[in-house]
Amino acid sequence: MWLDSNNHNEPYSNYDAILAVDAFTTLRTDFFDAFERLKEYQNITNDWIFGYLTYDLKNTTEHLKSENFDGLNFPDLFFFQPKKLFLIKDNHVEIKYLKMVDDEIEDDIRLLESDVTSNAVEKAHNETPIKIKLRIHKDDYFEKVNKMLAHIQRGDIYEANFCQEFYAENSEINPLETFKKLNAISKPPFASFLKFEDKYMMSASPERYIKKDGTTVISQPIKGTAKRSENIEEDTKLANDLSKDLKERSENIMIVDLVRNDLSHTAIKGSVEVKELCKVYSFLQVHQMISTVQSQIHPDTNPVEIVKTTFPMGSMTGVPKLSAMQIIENLEETKRGLYSGSVGYFTPNGDFDFNVIIRSILYNETKQYISYSVGGAITAKSDPLKEYEECLIKAKAMREALEG
Repeated sequence: MWLDSNNHNEPYSNYDAILAVDAFTTLRTDFFDAFERLKEYQNITNDWIFGYLTYDLKNTTEHLKSENFDGLNFPDLFFFQPKKLFLIKDNHVEIKYLKMVDDEIEDDIRLLESDVTSNAVEKAHNETPIKIKLRIHKDDYFEKVNKMLAHIQRGDIYEANFCQEFYAENSEINPLETFKKLNAISKPPFASFLKFEDKYMMSASPERYIKKDGTTVISQPIKGTAKRSENIEEDTKLANDLSKDLKERSENIMIVDLVRNDLSHTAIKGSVEVKELCKVYSFLQVHQMISTVQSQIHPDTNPVEIVKTTFPMGSMTGVPKLSAMQIIENLEETKRGLYSGSVGYFTPNGDFDFNVIIRSILYNETKQYISYSVGGAITAKSDPLKEYEECLIKAKAMREALEG
């Protein structure tokens, strides 16, 4: 696993990048009792562990199901204890090897300094064209959004995140080259690359899900998107318009309320506070509206319990969360899996940092199946055409990385 902040000067960041290599121990499981098994694994290893949580872990925290099509077949939860760890900050690399492999450090450094790795990547490059298909076509998308709006008008939900899949069958890619292209296009603060057996994740995520640092927990939901412009004046106007957009602000504030409620499950009473509300940040592809919510916890609070009581993240579900997830399952056509789940790590002292898997390409090499999904928040003020166009803006970077 490679985690890359792309040198964003982000106040809550601990490292510029992290590389975790080779598994000494692993945990892989379906959703049943997944968080209890993760608690046990995190406690037993008492070490750095890296891995992912799929969206479908919702089925272990609520009476829910995931019965939509799944072309990728990622296990619901996977974590590993790496044999080799590289922690990069400023101009320093801290190297941690388990004792069984610590005699390999000098050989590995020699390998990294040679051009063996870059040559191998170049030789493996594949030029086969990728043909992207839509799981939900435009007219069907409009119909489904209108059904969601009917739920909102009835009062079943106030907001829900509705997603659609773009995919390619019988297709091969070079995952590392594809990730490098995707990352170069977006340069987001929570980029990540994962190789797990025959499965790959290439993520250009701009969003942090949740982080624990000592007794402080923060969550940074994104809700609100606007395109960029090469014209400086127009680009500034697009960012200003986003910051004042009543629909986008109401989306963001609803999710902030949900996140505050989620964090309150483990927070010291009265400690949940909003540090930033609806602040617009600019990335290479889009402007985004981000809020920061913080809480304080007791020192003996189990770190996995904090994740369990806030998962899946509010920005990818809706308000109220349970009703939104039920409606999402009925209207979407694809099992979300790792998309809208999370990738990250726990430290030996129980701190953690996890992103939100959006703006990401997922790949099953054996099945030759490539997938990326995009979504948007549907509220009472949503226009199906504008929501569809926002999805295409979000999909642009992944399509470009795959199709050129």
